[in-house]
Amino acid sequence: MNKLTATMGGMLLPLVLGGCQDTGQSSDKVIGKPEIQVIDGKVTAEVLEAFGRISSPLPSPDGSKIIFLLAYESIEENKSNSEIYSMDADGSNMKRLTETSSSESNIRWIDNGNKIAYLRKDDKTGKVQLHIMNADGSGVKCLSDVQNGIESFEISPDETKIIFSSTIAAYNKDEDLFKGLDKTSGRVVNDLMYKHWDEWVDNIPHPFIADFSEKGISESVDIMAGEPYECPMRPFGGADAFAWSPDSKSLVYVSRKLKGQDYAFSTNSDLYLYDIEGKTTKNLTEGNMGYDTNPQFSPDGKTLAWLSMQTPKYESDKKRLMLMDMSSGTKTDLTENWDYWPENFQWAKNGSKIWFNGYFQGVSPVFSIDVKTCKIDTVAMDVCDFADVVPVADNAVIALRHSMRYPNEICLVSDSGVKQLTEINSELLSQLKLGEVKKVMVPTSDGKEMLTWVVLPPDFDPAKKYPAILYCQGGPQSAVSQFWSYRWNMMIMASNGYIVILPNRRGLPGFGTEWNRQISGDYGGQNMKDYLSAADYMAKESYVDEKKMAAVGASYGGFSVYWLAGHHEGRFAAFIAHAGIFNLEAQYLETEEMFFADFDLGGPFWDKENAIAQRTYANSPHKYVNNWSAPILVTVGELDYRILASQGMMAFNAAKMHGLEAEMLVFPNENHWVLQPQNAVLWQRVFFKFLDKYLK
Repeated sequence: MNKLTATMGGMLLPLVLGGCQDTGQSSDKVIGKPEIQVIDGKVTAEVLEAFGRISSPLPSPDGSKIIFLLAYESIEENKSNSEIYSMDADGSNMKRLTETSSSESNIRWIDNGNKIAYLRKDDKTGKVQLHIMNADGSGVKCLSDVQNGIESFEISPDETKIIFSSTIAAYNKDEDLFKGLDKTSGRVVNDLMYKHWDEWVDNIPHPFIADFSEKGISESVDIMAGEPYECPMRPFGGADAFAWSPDSKSLVYVSRKLKGQDYAFSTNSDLYLYDIEGKTTKNLTEGNMGYDTNPQFSPDGKTLAWLSMQTPKYESDKKRLMLMDMSSGTKTDLTENWDYWPENFQWAKNGSKIWFNGYFQGVSPVFSIDVKTCKIDTVAMDVCDFADVVPVADNAVIALRHSMRYPNEICLVSDSGVKQLTEINSELLSQLKLGEVKKVMVPTSDGKEMLTWVVLPPDFDPAKKYPAILYCQGGPQSAVSQFWSYRWNMMIMASNGYIVILPNRRGLPGFGTEWNRQISGDYGGQNMKDYLSAADYMAKESYVDEKKMAAVGASYGGFSVYWLAGHHEGRFAAFIAHAGIFNLEAQYLETEEMFFADFDLGGPFWDKENAIAQRTYANSPHKYVNNWSAPILVTVGELDYRILASQGMMAFNAAKMHGLEAEMLVFPNENHWVLQPQNAVLWQRVFFKFLDKYLK
């Protein structure tokens, strides 16, 4: 067993590498497909938890097989578990390859498709380690024993090296200060970014290169040794932060080489080229002050593609699809003349084009772009979202497909059309009565048209009047496309007898850069008028009970709910806000990624000469509580460091002190989202009990 000593600011951090002797067997209960009883075709919270959740489809090198992850949740066990499955390229011969109590992840083909590498917890240590198995699921072997575990990895094309991420200490602890105080819980903070997403920043991920073979990994080297920066970037970065060159002689990694206050106020991540033999590092994107992410080499290794945002601090900027000639360094923006952008992409196998999906007019189609002519073709487009496109042949990709009516399934997309390959949830869906989804174009207050999705209850009767829900999107620049959500699920809302109204208001992607950016610096402005336009338009429909309409939303959607509560002039009979911003001045100082608040709010509230910032703070919902007139439900997670639970608590307290009927649901162990199965079920029950009380 080899030992590695990595240095971080003078601190020694041992990482032990070798085999963990994990057989892949576990005595713990293995979570699989749950039993569920559907009553009268109704979508319930329990039904939502019973769906299989497909992710990470990956074709074998020869295109004959596809592996993917399939997760199920257990309400009883209050956790989920993902397993590895395989099937033939046409969807036949589906087989479960793993059966363990801890989730598998980061699946990769190796040995020309004869074996699969992946991550899962070692039952002995509880740390996530690298495993391999034969393509049929036999011969499971653990290859690593990394002291702090492995978070993500990529194996080099020649399969002699591996790049993996593991955590190191984020700072040096003052041992003299803490001497004799082994039970203290105190932390000394002297810079910003001391918390991120849902954790205190005690550790950060670093990239390690090691020798790789089926005997194990060894001779690991931290290629950012001594640098106090993250790679991959928190909170969502993973293996997409690494790209091996086809000759395995170099790799590109993503890092935002900043810390503390500089990190908190910047989106300036860069791509770094690391030479394996020379152990040298070169910044490839120096000078671009926005995000540079998702590097991918062309099949011949001559060109690097990546996604790049140009505007500093603007996390929702247009994602430019960039190319770099690796010999000359020349950079080209493939999407310069296209007013939309990719969400993720993959090179075609022959390198002539790039496949991608991106939001376009309320959906997410599959596109391809010619790397020489920049010509963009729409390959597949329907009332659905495609995601995670991966080439399986020169003119075909596999992708995930979902809509508001069904969760992810794997499909084959080619010039000849779309073929669904999996039917994981077809049996459950066949037992359900699902609402119809239709597109409505709503006139806005400034003379434009706004695509609005409207979901009707099952067995809809146009002669009846139904209560309605105005859905307010978060982000604030997250798409209202044909998304499937396990919390903000449109089918469960419709199944409970509600009309659901989903406006693509100002500040959402898929309608061009101007429409997307308009919201920045205009909180409480045109996008709120868009919401009111949608509510008023739908209130005129004969089947909508205009006196029984609620506004609901999370994050910026929660802000929208609080704002509408003070400006709705009697339109809404109830409000529900989850993890919403109530006090903008507090939010500017409380959030962790301060670049977001600084850019979107226009600057600090104490800058009295900044007209944009002053307009933003003048529109803070907390200043209009005197206008609140309808009951409100507030839900928060106390591990939410993006929008602190105190924001929702302030809103709840204000509502009660104002004499309103109000309720609050607090999750001490949830972050910005509600992830644990029992918490998710409770959230849905509270949600509909509250709505039914005031709208039915």
